[in-house]
Amino acid sequence: MARPAPLSGFPEWTPAGALVEQRLTDSLRHTFELHGFTPLETRAVEPLSSLLLKGETSKEVYVLSRLQQFQGQDQALIRLDAKTLGLHFDLTVPLARYVLQQAGQLEFPFKRYQIQKVWRGERPQAGRFREFVQADIDIVGQDRLPFHHEVALPLVMAEALSGLPLGPVQVKVANRKLAEGFYRGLGLEAVDEVLRVVDKLDKIGPQTAVELLRSQAGADAAQAEACLELAAIHGADPEAVQRAVWGLAGRHGVRSDLLAVGLGEVTALLERAAAVQPGAVAADLKIARGLDYYTGSVYETFLVGQEDLGSICSGGRYDSLASDGARTYPGVGLSIGVSRLVSWLLGRDLVQISRQTPTAVLVAVVDESDRPRSEALARALRRRGIPTDVAPEAAKFGQQIKFAHRRGIPYVWFPGLDQAPDEVKDIRSGEQRPANAASWNPPPADLWPRLEAGAAD
Repeated sequence: MARPAPLSGFPEWTPAGALVEQRLTDSLRHTFELHGFTPLETRAVEPLSSLLLKGETSKEVYVLSRLQQFQGQDQALIRLDAKTLGLHFDLTVPLARYVLQQAGQLEFPFKRYQIQKVWRGERPQAGRFREFVQADIDIVGQDRLPFHHEVALPLVMAEALSGLPLGPVQVKVANRKLAEGFYRGLGLEAVDEVLRVVDKLDKIGPQTAVELLRSQAGADAAQAEACLELAAIHGADPEAVQRAVWGLAGRHGVRSDLLAVGLGEVTALLERAAAVQPGAVAADLKIARGLDYYTGSVYETFLVGQEDLGSICSGGRYDSLASDGARTYPGVGLSIGVSRLVSWLLGRDLVQISRQTPTAVLVAVVDESDRPRSEALARALRRRGIPTDVAPEAAKFGQQIKFAHRRGIPYVWFPGLDQAPDEVKDIRSGEQRPANAASWNPPPADLWPRLEAGAAD
């Protein structure tokens, strides 16, 4: 059989890469749970009608169907209707459905985290996958969700990401109320179109943005320039941001209660965040988030010094994504594209794993007749929480040490001969000492593989 070709858009990491992803998600999970978020996993499929409510096109959704009828040799006929199922392309739509179904069993505010695979019919390219892992945290209320949750969530995410060897991170924030109030104060009614253009500003540049604002949002030249001036306002000083926005509004004759409310929320978020994690949050009013269901704070998160990677985590406040007609379930959420982040980190050597196997100890085998003793030693170490393996062959001890070295296993355990005590060897330093399986422990740093800063740092 010929060697299979890789399938683009479906990442399969090396063992070392898989450990990087696992340790990253373990660290995120730990921080989320420290802050009271509970785990959730939802089904992989949703009705196509529900998936498309978010504004995605059917080309981006993988449809689930059995092959029942063929046209010609290779084209399956698939009928799309209300019962058609599609693989979920994010974790927000499944969360909204879950909350509506389980509202009677949930305590609100409902704080959940979810680390799960999603699927998108995108064109595969660097950092863009068809199958990938996302990590989401959301806080959902019943009928109301106080503003302080919009402050808390980015701080939780900043803490979670700061616990990884990525260097400093910064969450950049804006506010839909501020943006909408300003645009409407300018006389622009196509607010969603303006937001979609501003959301692409870094990719398309200011000249193209002005052209699109005029052709798609009905802006004149002065209105388009004012939108770009608002997008240029940024900084962590709440008073400076407030002065800049009111100064711009005054120059263009904008008066808006909605603008005042949104600006008040931005400045309050900056003030409260600075008191807890100075430098972790800053305003950047070009953050728009193109999806139209956001209603308040919106967030994008960047690695400081690696901004060219783009946002590694994004989200915002939504008020009406989940509603049963009688009650609404407003929420605020943030999402990390874990597979995309891992791809970037590995591709740039920004992180590495301390060893490419969980095993901390390899128990040597003197000869095959003595293997049961080596296996008993391994069981004793495992019972004490030490990841342990047994040499696959009773080769010369030098060969067994080389086996451990190739896999990055730091310690080799030698069963004692003729009533002599067992010994354990640190194969990195060469140090070898007597040891007892009932009491010996490796240093904490050697117990499990660790995420470390890579060579690029």
